[in-house]
Amino acid sequence: MPKTAYVNGRYVPHGEASVHVEDRGFQFADSVYEVIGVINGDFADMRGHLDRLERSLSELRIDMPVRRAVIPFIVRELLRRNRLRNANVYIQITRGAAPRDFAFPKKPVVPTFVMTARPFSFDAKRIEDKGVRVVTLPDRRWARRDIKTTNLLPPVLAKQEALDAGADDAWLVDREGFVTEATASNAWILTKDGVLVTRAPTHDILKGVTRSAILPLLEAEGLYLEERAFTPLEAVEAAEAFSTSATALVTPVVAIDGRTIGDGKAGPLTVKLYKAYRDYVRKGLDGQIGWSA
Repeated sequence: MPKTAYVNGRYVPHGEASVHVEDRGFQFADSVYEVIGVINGDFADMRGHLDRLERSLSELRIDMPVRRAVIPFIVRELLRRNRLRNANVYIQITRGAAPRDFAFPKKPVVPTFVMTARPFSFDAKRIEDKGVRVVTLPDRRWARRDIKTTNLLPPVLAKQEALDAGADDAWLVDREGFVTEATASNAWILTKDGVLVTRAPTHDILKGVTRSAILPLLEAEGLYLEERAFTPLEAVEAAEAFSTSATALVTPVVAIDGRTIGDGKAGPLTVKLYKAYRDYVRKGLDGQIGWSA
């Protein structure tokens, strides 16, 4: 259990952390968030997460509450106070507290800035032994999925429906019958012809930071990437399937709608990409991971 949270410039006991009842994040999900993995004390793509945080805030016309360069120092102090070297750090920024009204506040308000860190083991089970089973469900999210908002009720319901069905997660399908992404990660397949396929980053999906980080790693494997939509049937018939995210890293998908992918185990490419990404984080190939403004 976390001991300390960060709320609007103060480090406070986690159990006492709170925001105003009329905070627009609470009232309207008028807020954005990021999740940054910390693996053995190393940030996983701090720069990429801060880039996306700034973009999301800009799309909603919310000001950054502090200078970007300050955020890694806040994260480090939060980790120190919670005595964590392996964690997920959650950053949430709302438009702030104002009298309830759909319209933006007429008077300037100070954005609410909250950060928490939770223990998370990225090595709980070896990647070669892991694999998740997914079901396909309709994508009922709003049209601007490229903005990482806290409007998460549709994926929450999809995740629970998947668990109720005995699966681990859901791959969401649009009205045209194509996979968009999972409830909290990007979806990938490797065709039997050796072509890696993932959906292009438009308004239809969130452009994952982990997704972006592994793209250069593909060149080292000599892989051809197609950024396009694919169907659940194409996924079922693929040689491999996997998901990527800050918490999942690179996670093999071994079954879709009860049908086994490949031999039902993590495929060799999935394992190779997972190890390459872990090495990327360990070596700090993110370029000092966001310490510059």
